[in-house]
Amino acid sequence: MRNILVLILICCSLNSCKNIKPISSKTSLETKPHFDWQAANVYFLLTDRFANGDTSNDNLVKRDKETGTLRGFEGGDFAGIEQRIEDGYFTDLGVNAIWLTPIFEQIHDGVDEGTGFTYAYHGYWAKDWTAVEPAYGTIGEFKNLVQLAHSKGIRILLDVVINHTGPVTQMDPQWPESWVRTGPTCSYQDQESAVSCTLTNNLPDIRTDSKEEVDLPEILVNKWKAEGRYEQEVKELNLFFETSKLPRTPANYLIKWVTDYARETGVDGFRVDTVKHVEESVWATFNEQAKLAFNEWKENNPEKKIHDDEFFIMGELYGYSAASGRGYDFGDAVVDYFDFGYDAMINFSFKSDAQSDYKTLFKKYDQIRSNLLSEKEDTAVFVNYISSHDDGQPFDPAREKMMESGSKLLLTPGISQIYYGDETARSLEAENANGDANLRTNMNWDNVDQGTLAHWQKLGRFRRDHPAVGAGEVLPSNYKGSGSVTTRSYSKDGYSDKVIIGAGLPNGLLTLNVSETFKNRMQLRNYYTGERVAMKNGMVQIQVENGIILLESINE
Repeated sequence: MRNILVLILICCSLNSCKNIKPISSKTSLETKPHFDWQAANVYFLLTDRFANGDTSNDNLVKRDKETGTLRGFEGGDFAGIEQRIEDGYFTDLGVNAIWLTPIFEQIHDGVDEGTGFTYAYHGYWAKDWTAVEPAYGTIGEFKNLVQLAHSKGIRILLDVVINHTGPVTQMDPQWPESWVRTGPTCSYQDQESAVSCTLTNNLPDIRTDSKEEVDLPEILVNKWKAEGRYEQEVKELNLFFETSKLPRTPANYLIKWVTDYARETGVDGFRVDTVKHVEESVWATFNEQAKLAFNEWKENNPEKKIHDDEFFIMGELYGYSAASGRGYDFGDAVVDYFDFGYDAMINFSFKSDAQSDYKTLFKKYDQIRSNLLSEKEDTAVFVNYISSHDDGQPFDPAREKMMESGSKLLLTPGISQIYYGDETARSLEAENANGDANLRTNMNWDNVDQGTLAHWQKLGRFRRDHPAVGAGEVLPSNYKGSGSVTTRSYSKDGYSDKVIIGAGLPNGLLTLNVSETFKNRMQLRNYYTGERVAMKNGMVQIQVENGIILLESINE
């Protein structure tokens, strides 16, 4: 049973947050809510587009060529994210994990992709994996961000890429042929043509399949020497290869450089980009080394750690559908990446499944969750989303049904992934923007849809405080009306949780039999409205608002 704390949404002190107003609902937040990755509420943001907290780093790297609309750096940084953590923005939204786009130093120049000249504002065009992108901040600032998030009970997922460098430009030379391939372009006819290839033109592919030991690229040697850190980097590499007993292949250099972020900063997990473009054996080594690196950080920082969970690995396997089970079908081979160290995969099917009614949606995803967990002993889970940075067919492109979007995303079994601005109805269109730049508009701090935000906050906090929402079993219901009413039941590691969730219901007073979920002596509350609910002979009368009821038991 939970002790009740009343949370009031604190208005941001920053001018850019001035339009975010308090809401009056209550929450069942404990000092430390029970956390389960299977039920996590993850907030995904593009660092450059979220909030600019330090204008002094905006032009540290000269990137002054004219770009296409929203194809240059806009100023977002670690300081901006920290300010929102400190202000309680993520806490009020019920977020317990933040996923940031890659923070590695990006190529200094840009390229014309046919949609306008583009700089690497998004973080996916690495120049040097051992350095942090100056426009975002410093490694010290990132460490502070991680610790600040941890102090609020929020975990950090860092987006990582190991299968390609950034494009080649006059300022960013190509790496040696022993390190990268420049063709052929992936054709996706079978597994080979999805792995031993380049994703697109001028995106050199790391030879992750190479067994040949290689020297450091001269490009990095010269860069590190100019920055006065060559000897230290080589010392660390020698120690890594001596300790791990791994050969000095291109893939293993990348594994060392990327897992250092777990070893040195205490991030709680990685979101791994383009999983199907790298060999399974490489992922097995990568994921093993990531977990070892995180354990090393915990051993060296016992006073800073907030949990004893293993490092979490979430993969982006383009086209993966959780409904198809654990495996991904290349046509000539089915690969189960969970067998190679992955804990979760992004589910590309949810945005289309969400077009169905609540009853059908909840039933389907309860079955998907059950199937994935029952196939093998290891845990395999999925991450649902309604919009993202590179999906041009979101659930609600015009942002016309954001209340429904929040209800379906946050109340469906599985991990929920909020894309920055889902909760504020941020526009997915910008004047004169082309392609995915439309999906990456600046966070709309100055024109937040208050009703949408309040709705997402209530649902998000309820999900965070009740693991039964995302990871509980959906029990049969005696409800026969329109919409859906389900009981969610969760029991794991000595922790139990039960709630009743209604969605898509007619607004007004609803009479429910709750005797199979709650006992007569229990104090109940509809979390969505904040009203206490009296139970008599197993029955309650409960007020439905916005089609939602969130029924929980509480203590005095």
